[in-house]
Amino acid sequence: MFEKVFPILKRKINGQRLVYLDNASTAQKPESVLRAMDDFYRKHNANTHRGIHTLSQEATELYEGARDKVQKFINAGFREEIILTSGATEAINLVVWTWGHENIHAGDEILLSEMEHHSNIVPWQILAKKKRAKIKYAPIDGNGRLKLPSLIPLISPRTRIVSIAHISNVLGTINPIEKIIKTAHRKGANVLIDGAQAVAHIPIDVQKLDCDFYVLSGHKMYGPTGVGGLYGKKELLNLMPPYQTGGHMIKKVKAQFAPRSPTRSGSQNIDIAWADLPHKFEAGTANISAVIGLGAAIDFLSHFPSPGVGRVAAGQERSKAIRAIQNHESILTSYALKQMKKIPSLEIYGPQDAKDRIGVISFNLKGIPPHDLASILDSRGIAIRTGHHCTMPLHDKLGIESSARISLAIYNTKEDINKLTEGIRYAQRLLSFPRRRESSPRSWSMARLDARSGRA
Repeated sequence: MFEKVFPILKRKINGQRLVYLDNASTAQKPESVLRAMDDFYRKHNANTHRGIHTLSQEATELYEGARDKVQKFINAGFREEIILTSGATEAINLVVWTWGHENIHAGDEILLSEMEHHSNIVPWQILAKKKRAKIKYAPIDGNGRLKLPSLIPLISPRTRIVSIAHISNVLGTINPIEKIIKTAHRKGANVLIDGAQAVAHIPIDVQKLDCDFYVLSGHKMYGPTGVGGLYGKKELLNLMPPYQTGGHMIKKVKAQFAPRSPTRSGSQNIDIAWADLPHKFEAGTANISAVIGLGAAIDFLSHFPSPGVGRVAAGQERSKAIRAIQNHESILTSYALKQMKKIPSLEIYGPQDAKDRIGVISFNLKGIPPHDLASILDSRGIAIRTGHHCTMPLHDKLGIESSARISLAIYNTKEDINKLTEGIRYAQRLLSFPRRRESSPRSWSMARLDARSGRA
């Protein structure tokens, strides 16, 4: 079934069926997304918002139609509140260097958490240094959950913004963002939610959450790379200056080619009127095909026939489709945790109960470096992620340099989990033989050659 929907799943890796478990990094693309992007280039290719000819009008309609789909998918109040970006990273940077630059001053505070992705740490660090502001980090407990009793007192009268991941890309933790948002607003702070790991897995309603900003990533929700989005409350976006300047994002610009009376400083007056929302934040030619692909991915998520649940009819609410996907992935996550806990010397990071997390599971095997494990699994057609997952501060907190990570999607099955655990046990056998402990330790690449040749 899944091979028909996701063409890449037909691939063989090292002669083995592909078991793709790196979905938190990027999800695979359904045929409908690939077809939508190809169809644009074959039939409608033109620039948007700039021409009256048929192709330009068609391209603009497809592009703006994708914006409408994002709005409905996360239940934003107005389409103007959806800014199309190159991804979640740009969306966060947009807020940092527009809202943050205007509203954060010396002595002000920014609250993050210890589990944040670098994209939600580094921009704030640079801004804080520039503005002489202070960053605080909400702590996590031993199970990888935010400590609300410790977090709430960190929101002070000087806190200008709380910027928190909806779901951790390492621990899989689903954070209690509703409580955080209410507390922050009660104390006068705005809230940005990094939803990169959430939108494809759980229902999102930004109006119900009442967050001020919410960012998403297209390629993690079965769409193409190079596209994402920012939701922002209209009253905030209207007050924010543009992030980038250039074509498309202005109503009017004048230039004094031969100034008759320069100002005292020698500079010239700037006469520019920005475009209305959302276009004042979308300078230059957009990644049109990727935006259209994002729209197709949302259609796919909204109407996907979830495994074991049955098809969700097109006329039903989108949230029902997502809840069906959430249920499938929750069952699979519970199964994965149960099977992985049976493996000796395997340590799982984050919540131990599937109800507190999504199917992002980071772990380590005692005595086996994560990259060695990943290489051996790859020889068996299994794709996982290793490294620090762009969360060096979190790994420091955990007392480790790196970890292995699996992350589940709608096309994963219990059979995939069984292949994973079989592969992990195989790696343990392969790397624990006495001859692997000789005076000249064999490198992971040699172990990989052994794995591919079947030597053990």
